[in-house]
Amino acid sequence: MNGNWVESSNPEKMEIINPATQEVIARAPLGTKEETNEAIKIAKQTFESAVWSGQSPKERAAVLLQIADKLQENIDVLTDLEVQNNGKTRREAQSDVEEAASTFRYYAGLLTMPNGQSYEASGDIQTLIVKEPMGVAGLIVPWNFPLLMSVWKIAPALAAGNSILLKPAEITPMTAVKLFELMDETDLPKGAANLIMGVGSVVGQTIAESNDVDIVSFTGSTEVGRRIMQAASGNLKKVSLELGGKSPNIIFDDADLETAVDYALFGIFLGSGQVCSSGSRLLVQEGIYDTFVEKFVEKAKAIRVGPGNDEHSQMGAIVGEKHFKSILDYIRIGKEEGANLVLGGNRIEKDGLDRGFFIEPTVFTHVTSDMRIVREEIFGPVVAIQKFKGEEEAVRIANDTDFGLAGAVFSTDHNKAIRVIKKVRAGITWVNAYHLTNIQAPWGGYKQSGIGRSLSTYGLDEYQETKQINIHLEPKPIGWFE
Repeated sequence: MNGNWVESSNPEKMEIINPATQEVIARAPLGTKEETNEAIKIAKQTFESAVWSGQSPKERAAVLLQIADKLQENIDVLTDLEVQNNGKTRREAQSDVEEAASTFRYYAGLLTMPNGQSYEASGDIQTLIVKEPMGVAGLIVPWNFPLLMSVWKIAPALAAGNSILLKPAEITPMTAVKLFELMDETDLPKGAANLIMGVGSVVGQTIAESNDVDIVSFTGSTEVGRRIMQAASGNLKKVSLELGGKSPNIIFDDADLETAVDYALFGIFLGSGQVCSSGSRLLVQEGIYDTFVEKFVEKAKAIRVGPGNDEHSQMGAIVGEKHFKSILDYIRIGKEEGANLVLGGNRIEKDGLDRGFFIEPTVFTHVTSDMRIVREEIFGPVVAIQKFKGEEEAVRIANDTDFGLAGAVFSTDHNKAIRVIKKVRAGITWVNAYHLTNIQAPWGGYKQSGIGRSLSTYGLDEYQETKQINIHLEPKPIGWFE
């Protein structure tokens, strides 16, 4: 806090586990409500001092570029930490670090672009529309992308001129700590960025409730998102939420089969399925259903699951024991509901993997829309493949969900593909691809998948207030009451 590392008054520590081995790799502090309020106080004082918020866009951009350079210089260290703490493969972790650096660079560039509006309201009134920082931004990030999700929030929040308070997920704080160490080596003013570790029910709740926090940005489950909204209502602070998903991936008979199978695998098994936008519902047209399932299962069976630091691993560990057990429970539920388990469904214990939290790529077929494994977010390497007859039914099944984060359509009939994707009620969509996106495009969902957007110019807008300034060019009495 305030540019200094402070020991928590709470003697209890959280054991940080390597999910591939269950070894304790660190012990992290668990911040208290009082310490969280102190961090918020520091952030507010720093904002009001204008030591950061008062800097010009060009000056703030220079600092963001410094942070980006620090990330790139420490890519190996950050990759190692992400692999150890989260369990993802090295290839995935390194990609996250590279994108994090690019995100800081993107917002640095965005700050130097023209901003705002100006127009004549009447003959002698000139109106300016300007953007201003909100104040204190409380940022609460999940465990599936510990570094990248932190940066998706930190970069635009700092770019806008806010002071920030980051709470990483309690089980994956390692890269956040390193990130703040690196930021401390730049020209970012002390107190502009504050880190506090701890559990959501204490630290996160305090951030959401505080009258001194002007915006709370949360990425995580829909259930916790609801609690964040309720807690934030005290001072009607702005709330930005990126929540769960149960995203449909629609495969038509006329799709390029090899491409569709390849992206379907990528859509669900990237990050061991622990990705909010995962294509966890595969909707396959009846004419190719059996052929698609056969090819999909064959390729899924060949995925090499193992420790993230093994260069041969293509899918890593589940992040922790609690979530590991939750996924296995859903697999059990799927079987009890009558779904056909055609692949996987078990913990992997061979080749020394019994020490970690590894689950086989799991495939259910002949599912129905009322099954829990189809309706609820499992957040693991589990996919449900559902059959449909025609275009209308595909759209109906795709939208039969409480969520609306992502979705895709595969077809060589481009008119049909575009027609269908426009009907899919989701914020992030693809045609003949999956998971491919970029910093310049907004990220967020419909329905219970959240409120607001990350990335792009929309991401910067999340952390800004919009003000109108009316300038009377020829001041004179209005004479209203004469």
